[in-house]
Amino acid sequence: MEIREYLSIRRAYNLVRHAVENPERLTFSEFAILCRLDVAGGSLKTSDIAEYQGSLRPTMTHRTKHLATLGLIERLKGGLDRRNVVCQITDRGLALVNDLCAKTCSMIGVGQALSRVTPDRMRKYVDAMGSVSCMSGELILLGLYTYDGESCSVTDLVGGLGLLQPTVSMSVASLVEDGFIERVQSEGSPRSARVMLTESGQALANDLVRQIEDIVVRRKPRTA
Repeated sequence: MEIREYLSIRRAYNLVRHAVENPERLTFSEFAILCRLDVAGGSLKTSDIAEYQGSLRPTMTHRTKHLATLGLIERLKGGLDRRNVVCQITDRGLALVNDLCAKTCSMIGVGQALSRVTPDRMRKYVDAMGSVSCMSGELILLGLYTYDGESCSVTDLVGGLGLLQPTVSMSVASLVEDGFIERVQSEGSPRSARVMLTESGQALANDLVRQIEDIVVRRKPRTA
């Protein structure tokens, strides 16, 4: 998968997510769980979902319990090992996947990567993308990576990533403190600080890009 495709979908979903009331707002990781269950066409062990997302079991338990509370999945005791929980998507969950995939597609404008992707194909992209966890800070690093060593403003990041201004500002402050990005002054507007990757930030962004490029999106089997 290409970085521009990854960011195009993440930006589009961020825009869709902002329009949802907070109690029913899903993180991208939760959206990806629904897509994985939909694509799988059956139930999956919580441990398998955790492995797929590279998450600790307590984290996955929290995510799946949230989805179950919303009525989007069912969590059932699995087989002989009653400690193992299996998850399956509900009809309401399937309907939400269809809705979110269609809305995410609609948020990708002409000229952007995957602007012609279909909702059915979108669920396969989201399913595959769920294997790489990127929070707001990582998304900002990826956004800066696309500037090829040049600086950009916080406003540029807000528009390019579909994140809210406060989220970007707080993440930028944290990344500056950790030494992954630095603030630079714009020649045209001395009061307007811009940001760019530091050497360590570039190394971290490179690692994230390699993970994204390893993502394989399933294709429909060819018919004879």
